[in-house]
Amino acid sequence: MTQRLSDQDFLAVIDATPLISIDLVVRNHEGRILLGYRDNKPAQHYWFVPGGRVRKNERLAQAFARLTQVELNQPFRVDQANFLGPYEHLYEDNFLGQSAVGTHYVVLAYELRLAADQHCALDDQHSEQRWWAEEELLASEVVHPNTKAYFDRSYC
Repeated sequence: MTQRLSDQDFLAVIDATPLISIDLVVRNHEGRILLGYRDNKPAQHYWFVPGGRVRKNERLAQAFARLTQVELNQPFRVDQANFLGPYEHLYEDNFLGQSAVGTHYVVLAYELRLAADQHCALDDQHSEQRWWAEEELLASEVVHPNTKAYFDRSYC
C-alpha cells in the first residue's frame, strides 16, 4: 500500500517536479463532450474534462481503469480509447493555494466514446457536470483553456 503524503510534503513535490496525469475526452453517442465544474485548485471555477493523477508505482493501464471507474462509474481499458497525445498544463497556483508554487502537469490525453450518456461521480472536486457541444465549449469563457486545447488541432 502506498503511503499518502502530508499536504506540505505533497506541496514540496509539486514545487520541485511535474505531475503525470490522464485526461479523458469523453464523447457520447451524439458527439457531445462531458465536462465537470471544478471546485478546487488548480483550474478552480472552470469546466474541465474528467481525469486525474497517475500514482507512484501504478501502471498506466491500472491508472486508466481506476480513473474511469472514479470519474465515469465504470472501468474502461486503455485500449478502448484513442490516445490524443501528450499535453502540458501549467498553473500559477496549487491545491493548497500557497503563493509562489505553481503546478505543472504532463498530461496523457485519451478520447473515449460511449454508447450512452454516463455521468461523472460528483466528488469533492466537481459540483456540476454536463455534456457540451464542441463548438459551445470552444466559445465559452468558463471552459478552461487546457480543456479547449484538446480540440485545437494545431496544438500538438
